[in-house]
Amino acid sequence: MASQHQVKQYLAYWFQLGKKVLIRNGAESRLPQPVIQGDRYSREFEDCWKEILSPESGECYLEGTEQTIAQLLSSEWEIESCARCSLSVPVKVSGLPATCCPCFDLPTWPNLEAPLPRLPVSTRLYLLNICNRLLETTETNHTE
Repeated sequence: MASQHQVKQYLAYWFQLGKKVLIRNGAESRLPQPVIQGDRYSREFEDCWKEILSPESGECYLEGTEQTIAQLLSSEWEIESCARCSLSVPVKVSGLPATCCPCFDLPTWPNLEAPLPRLPVSTRLYLLNICNRLLETTETNHTE
C-alpha cells in the first residue's frame, strides 16, 4: 500500500518534469512551480496537494496515467521505481500492472545528463550527517 508520503513524493518528481495533475475529473489541471523551496516543498506544491486530497476536487490523476490519486492511496497500489527511468511509478499489488510509466510521452526522458528530480533536502542535516561520519571514522582510526 502506498502511503500519502510516497504518493506526494511521486507527484513531486513528475511535477519537476512538467507533468500536470488533472483535477475535477480532468476539467482542470495544476502544475505547481516551484515544487521545492530550500529544504521543504513549496507553498504552491503544498496548496496543490491539499486541493488534490479535498473531496471537492473530484477525481484527480497525474497527466498520462489512468490511476486516480485516491486509487494510489488505497491498498491496491504501491509506488516503485520505473525500470526504464528509475522514477516513481504506481504498481498494482495484484492483477494487471499499470499500462505504462508516466515517462512514456516525455521525448527527452530519461536523460542521464540532466539532473534528476529530487526531494527537499535539509542542508543543515545533510552536513551534520557528513560531520558525524567523519567523526566516527576518526574515532575508529584512533582506536585501532
